[in-house]
Amino acid sequence: MAPPVAAPAVSFRAVQGGTATDDAGDDDKLAPGTIMALVAMGLGVFVIANDFTALNVALPAIEGDFDVDVGSVQWVINAYALVFGMAIVSGGRIADMFGRRRVFFVGSILFAVFSAIGAAAPDLGVLIAARVGMGIGGALMWPAILGMTFAALPESKAGLAGGLILGVAGVGNAIGPLIGGALTEALSWRWIFILNVPIAAFAMFVTWRKVHQEQDLSNERIDYAGMAAISAALVLLLVALDQAVDWGWTDARVLAMLAVSLVLMVSFAFIERRAGERALIPPDVIANRRFRAACLTVLTLSAVFFSAVLYVPQFFEKILDYTTVEAGLGMLPMLAAFAITSFIAGPLYNRLGMRIVVGAGTALIAVGSVLLAILIGPDAGFADVAVGLLALGIGCGLFYPSVTTAAVTALDVARSSLAGGIVYMFQIAGGAVGLGVSTAIFTSSSEDKLGDLVSSETGLTLTGHEQAVLHGSLAGTDAAAKALAELPARAAGEIQTLVSDSFALGVQTTFRVIAVVAVAGFLVAVLDLARTPDPESARG
Repeated sequence: MAPPVAAPAVSFRAVQGGTATDDAGDDDKLAPGTIMALVAMGLGVFVIANDFTALNVALPAIEGDFDVDVGSVQWVINAYALVFGMAIVSGGRIADMFGRRRVFFVGSILFAVFSAIGAAAPDLGVLIAARVGMGIGGALMWPAILGMTFAALPESKAGLAGGLILGVAGVGNAIGPLIGGALTEALSWRWIFILNVPIAAFAMFVTWRKVHQEQDLSNERIDYAGMAAISAALVLLLVALDQAVDWGWTDARVLAMLAVSLVLMVSFAFIERRAGERALIPPDVIANRRFRAACLTVLTLSAVFFSAVLYVPQFFEKILDYTTVEAGLGMLPMLAAFAITSFIAGPLYNRLGMRIVVGAGTALIAVGSVLLAILIGPDAGFADVAVGLLALGIGCGLFYPSVTTAAVTALDVARSSLAGGIVYMFQIAGGAVGLGVSTAIFTSSSEDKLGDLVSSETGLTLTGHEQAVLHGSLAGTDAAAKALAELPARAAGEIQTLVSDSFALGVQTTFRVIAVVAVAGFLVAVLDLARTPDPESARG
C-alpha cells in the first residue's frame, strides 16, 4: 500500500503549466494547464498505488494458471514491493541529479514496458521479473511526481499538493482490489497489467505538454553499495524463508542464505557509516531518536498490513467461495476506512498531537489484528472478518500519515523529502519481510494441519509432496488435481473439505503471530516513539 508522503522541500518553481509568481496577489492563482498537469501527476500516483493491491485478489487465478503454490505466487507482490521500497530513496536522488521531468519519463516507460511484459508472461518467473522492472519504474516515478506536483502549485497551496498525492494514493489502494477483481472475473488478471499501459502513456503525454519546470540539479552521488547490500540481504532472507518450508530449516542452503543475509546487513551498517552524507540513510538522520523510533514502529506494523492485504482476499475466495469482485468488495472495510481516515489524520494530528493520534492508530491496528486472529477460521463468515478489517483500516489511516509527519518534522526542513523516502523504505521493507515470514508460517502450519486432519479423519497418511500441493485444489491447480486423483476415491471428497479447513486454520495461525507483532509495534510506539521530544524541540 502506498503510504502518505511528506511534502518535500523544493526550491524550484514551475515556469509553464504551473507558474508561481513572486507577487503576493498572484500566489493563489493557478496558471492555465496546471489542472491538467496535476491530473497527469495524479494518474502516475494512481497506477503505482493501484498495483500494490489490485493483484491480491487475482493471486488465486495466477496460482491456478501457472500451477504454483501460495508460497511462490506471493513473490508477485513481494518482488514489486521490495524493489520499489529499496529503490525509492535512490530514485529521489536520481531525480535531483538528472531532473524530475526526465526521470519521470524514464520511470513511466519502464513501468509501462514491464507492465506489458507482465501481461504477456508465459510463466511465473517472467511475471516476477516483470514486477521487479515495474518496481524500478515506480521508484523513479514516485519522487519525481512528488517534486513536480509541489512545484506546479504556488507555495500557498502546498497543502493541496500533499492532499492530492495522499488522496489519489488512498483511492488507488482502496479501489485496487475492485479493479483487479472486476478485470480478473470479466477478462483475465493480465488486464490488470494492460490497464497500466494507456494510463502511463496519457500521464507522460500530458506531462510532456504541460509540465516544464526549472530545477537546480544536484551533484550528490548515490550510495550504490549500501543499496546493493541491503537489497541483497533482504532478497536472500526472503528466499531462505520461502525455501525453508520445502528444504527444511536446517538445510545447508537455507542456513547459508541466512548467514550471508546477516553478513550483508552488518556490512550495510559499516557501508552507511563510511558513506557519510551520501549514505542511503545518512548518520545524522538515523541518529535522531524520534525518527529512529518512527522507522522502527513503521517497520514492525507494516508486516501486519501487508499480511492482511494478501491473506484476507484469499480467505474470501478459497474459504467463503467469493468471486474476485466480491473479494475486492470484501476488502472495502479496511481499504476504504484507510483512505477516508487518512484525510482526517492531519487535522487530528494538529489538534491532538502525535502521541494521541499515533497511539490510537497503533492501538487499533493491534486490536484489528487480535480480532482477526480470534475470529478468522473454518467457520468464520464475512461479518467476523469485517470487524477486524475495519479496526485495522482506521488504525492504519491514523497511523501512517501521523507517524510520517512525526518522522519528517523530527528533522531539519531540508531533510523533509529524504525523510519521507526513508520512512517509505522502512514501510515497504517491513511489509516485504513480514509477508515472507507470514507466508512461511502459513505454508508450514497449513500443510502440517492438513496432514494431521487427513490422518485422524480418514486414516490415510499424506506424503510431503501431497501436503504441499493439495492446497492448490482451492485454486484449481493441475498438481492438486493429479494428487487427488491418486488418492482413494472414498476419501477424495472428505479430503477436499479437510483441505479447506486446514487452509483456514493456517490463515488463523498466521494472524495469531501477526497479532503478536502488532502488539509489539503498539508497545514500541507507546514506550519509545511517544516519549521522544516533540517535533519543534527536535528541530531545535
